[in-house]
Amino acid sequence: MARLRTIFALGIAAGWPLIAGAQSVAPSTAYPSRPVKLVVPVPPGGAADFIARTIAPRLSATLGQPVVVENRAGASGAIASDFVAKSAADGYTLLQNSITTHGIGPHLANKLPYDPMKDLVPVTMLARLPLIMAVNAGTGWRSVQDLIAEARRLPGRVMFASSGKGGAPHLSGELFRIVAGIDLLHVPYKGSGPAVTDLVGGQVQIMFDGAPSLIAQVQSGKLRVLAAASAERNPLAPDAPTFRELGLPGIEVALWYGVMVPAATPTAVIERLATDIDAALRVPEVVERFRSQATEPMGGSPRQAADFIRAEYARWGEVIRKAGVSPD
Repeated sequence: MARLRTIFALGIAAGWPLIAGAQSVAPSTAYPSRPVKLVVPVPPGGAADFIARTIAPRLSATLGQPVVVENRAGASGAIASDFVAKSAADGYTLLQNSITTHGIGPHLANKLPYDPMKDLVPVTMLARLPLIMAVNAGTGWRSVQDLIAEARRLPGRVMFASSGKGGAPHLSGELFRIVAGIDLLHVPYKGSGPAVTDLVGGQVQIMFDGAPSLIAQVQSGKLRVLAAASAERNPLAPDAPTFRELGLPGIEVALWYGVMVPAATPTAVIERLATDIDAALRVPEVVERFRSQATEPMGGSPRQAADFIRAEYARWGEVIRKAGVSPD
């Protein structure tokens, strides 16, 4: 773990040198000349899979070749990341990376079979899905201030659920706890589904997650959205204020997704992929599908993607340190 953290620290100081690891030579044949595989590190269903399957047909149209989504779930994205990192560096095997694989996870992994900094390089960003904070409606809390008052009255007894240790929902709760100056008890689950079930059942009181995971239970009256962890109000919960509006700045969290390739992939291929993905993200049909799930398209150059990932890595490392979250 110390070696991994050192590698990341050196990479951050150098300005994400893995871009330089890409080969500047042109590919030996016209790219692409066969189907491209987009590897998703989660099972079918959920936000990550939705984003991949929304963008794949449009990217296929711009590349002129089929783009096949392949789900390789497990180990917080390490299985998929390792597979892509060790694939041929020819642009035909892409990784849909995320806040888990390259923002939070490296801080909490004791040992990985690949080097996230050296073995993979950014192509572009795909999208981000801002989180909201919901509570069990039976708590009677009508505002974040109500929640904070209860947490101060009963330190360590108010519980927040997450889809698992080390994910964005978990770290969002830790960030809220730090900023609000309260003591909450984290209860990790194996996925959002069982966490939401217990939140509805009242076994836990609070949860941060993407609006699509929670909104059905909000509409049924079983959950209540108290705040949006974003710069602007969430379109699926427009009545809920942002944390900034509530005087709690800095609690802005989104599930984010990008595309990475093996480090030795030719620069010409990376640039072609970045250009075509960016174009696919701007297709009205894609924008509308994303908007329906409160998801924001991103895009941008490989360098912009590297800057974004570097900032997220640094930010979550600091939250993990302050929260005292230990590696697995």
